[in-house]
Amino acid sequence: MRRSLILGVGSALPERVMTNEDISKIVDTTDDWIVERTGIRQRHIARDGETTRSLGAAAARAALAHAGVDASEVDLVIVATSTPDRTFPATATQIQSDLGITRGAAFDVQAVCSGFVYALTTADALMRAGQSDCALVIGSETFSRILDWNDRGTCVLFGDGAGAVVLKAGEGKGTTSDRGILASRIRADGRYADKLYVDGGPSTTGTVGHLRMEGREVFKHAVTNISSVMEETIAASGLKPSDIDWFVPHQANRRILEGTAKKLGISEDKIVITLDRHGNTSAASVPLALDAAWKDGRIKPGQLVLMEAMGGGFTWGAVLARL
Repeated sequence: MRRSLILGVGSALPERVMTNEDISKIVDTTDDWIVERTGIRQRHIARDGETTRSLGAAAARAALAHAGVDASEVDLVIVATSTPDRTFPATATQIQSDLGITRGAAFDVQAVCSGFVYALTTADALMRAGQSDCALVIGSETFSRILDWNDRGTCVLFGDGAGAVVLKAGEGKGTTSDRGILASRIRADGRYADKLYVDGGPSTTGTVGHLRMEGREVFKHAVTNISSVMEETIAASGLKPSDIDWFVPHQANRRILEGTAKKLGISEDKIVITLDRHGNTSAASVPLALDAAWKDGRIKPGQLVLMEAMGGGFTWGAVLARL
């Protein structure tokens, strides 16, 4: 069986760090209020000149170096983002150019916070079908550009950054002991689009708009949707929740992370959490967390890693891989 092997990871974060104390000088909030409700202590904010494209390209270069793969081998670039540099062309084509890649395909995936899971699932499907032999899957966001800095319910949550993985086609036996992506499931329900959205767009307002969210409604659906798709993904692989070595979730809210893990019986010491340092970086959060845990030695080759996310749309999904 043809498998998509994750050979390397990389990340990039803006230099500027904004703490909760910094935000308390902008809106009526406190460090205690933010930490108690979200678990976030700081986030990175892009300066002028730092863009979704530049952060994504930096993360991609780091992932290629970690994998020991030359950019000339890459024949597919997928960028998950809701904050592209331009309406078009796709940010993926711009990063493809920055890396000197001139073959294969490049396109963006827009599924908000679920974007990286959607992109990874898409790359795996193309790789299994023989359409790609080596892919870069990138999650890159500059959410600070679409925040309303007068809305304390949203501006305290998000940050900027990028993460990337290198996938390469390999052969497996079709068993749970194979390396690579073993199973994935992606879902959506557009009935809840008005619970988390941006109030602008080219064909409506002609403006970028700002992020709007009904936090309680999002939280209410998050644990149920995420735990359900995680169960489906694990079952599809023929494994059990107890087999999981590491849980790498979308970094939205610490209560959601812990509630989802508890529902599946995954112990808290198996959860990779970067929320306190990065905030919610949307499509970049899962690869950023994966990179942090791989680089600090927690995640080791051969271990089973379960990744999940939920975002505006609603969209949600999960990917199970043996690294």
